[in-house]
Amino acid sequence: MIENGFMYLASLTLFAGIVSSLEFKYRDSTFFRYIPTPVILYIGCMLFATFDLWAGNDQIRDTYRIVRGNLIPAMIFVMLLRCDIRKILQLGPRMLLGFFSATFTIMIGFVVMFYFMKDGFPPEGWKTWGALAGSWIGGTANMVAIQGALGINDSAMGYTLLVDNVNYSIWVILLLATVPFAHKFNKWARADTRLIDEVGGRLASAQDNARTKIESADIALLFGLGFMASAISTSLANVVSPQLISLFGKSDFLAVSTLTIVIATILGIACAMTPLGKTPGTSQVSMPMLYLMICLIASRANFKELTDAPYYLLAGFFILAIHAILMAILARLFHLDLFTCATASLANIGAVAAAPIIAAAYAETLVPIGVLMALMGYVCGTFGGLGVAKILEMLAGG
Repeated sequence: MIENGFMYLASLTLFAGIVSSLEFKYRDSTFFRYIPTPVILYIGCMLFATFDLWAGNDQIRDTYRIVRGNLIPAMIFVMLLRCDIRKILQLGPRMLLGFFSATFTIMIGFVVMFYFMKDGFPPEGWKTWGALAGSWIGGTANMVAIQGALGINDSAMGYTLLVDNVNYSIWVILLLATVPFAHKFNKWARADTRLIDEVGGRLASAQDNARTKIESADIALLFGLGFMASAISTSLANVVSPQLISLFGKSDFLAVSTLTIVIATILGIACAMTPLGKTPGTSQVSMPMLYLMICLIASRANFKELTDAPYYLLAGFFILAIHAILMAILARLFHLDLFTCATASLANIGAVAAAPIIAAAYAETLVPIGVLMALMGYVCGTFGGLGVAKILEMLAGG
């Protein structure tokens, strides 16, 4: 069992390197065409965690927290160096339609699940599910806000927190696994992907027109820029967050972790319009960061938890099934592509740390869409969760 923090990080990095190298070597094989690297990394690290490859001690937890907290803004900054936000904003109406479709179907999922399964929950179970709805529309702070508003004890949140962790992890795997089938889904939904393809094409073309030969100096510069952007973003967020919270009250929008990502996003967008945006090698630097990020997230989940509170976990999958079915119907009705649906779904359920991952799995140039959608979730999370809680209360006969 690994108990050293650096050994834990090294093992995740090596695993990511081995899998990505195998994909590069056998990229034309059927296996990697239908099972992309992110899925292999996620399932593999969950298996390692399940068989206790690393300990759950303070050193491992601190390594996870520090690396994850600093790697996400660095990754986003480097990815955004090749993005022209003016082109991405052309997707505005479609982005909003996708996001609110995901929000709406998640809320319906909670209501339908509770209607059929309420007898298996405590008398005030509607409260905890309402709080979880806030998390799956917005983020953890939305859930905490609803918990406080409804007067829910911490002990009562145990099983729903398990659902928040386990079902979310499985959902990420499933969404990543759908990436190779995007073309088939889009054809079925009669999705008009011309605008997204055009935006992605323009951004890729702009990158291709720049100097294409990658030097070691470019790689070193991008790593340095990414880490410095992360450090600056974290420092500014630590200064600004307490001041904003004192003025406007506690919110996920104003949390240090969220502000760090927002600041890194702004820095990346700004630098993309300077000569730095023409630096080659952004993909070669950002994708290893993304792979390590996936490994870190997956290392905190394990399949053992599937045996805990099976009724609650079944309820969580019930919600996701309703959400998926309704999203497919809306995709067919409004001709939404799979990229928009998947990114909107994870922007709601996974929030700002997870949405860029699924967006990057489709196209690095469209990562800002994931960030923007996730930020919208923070606005709707508390109100949506309280609305769900009220409906569940009526269903419970309260």
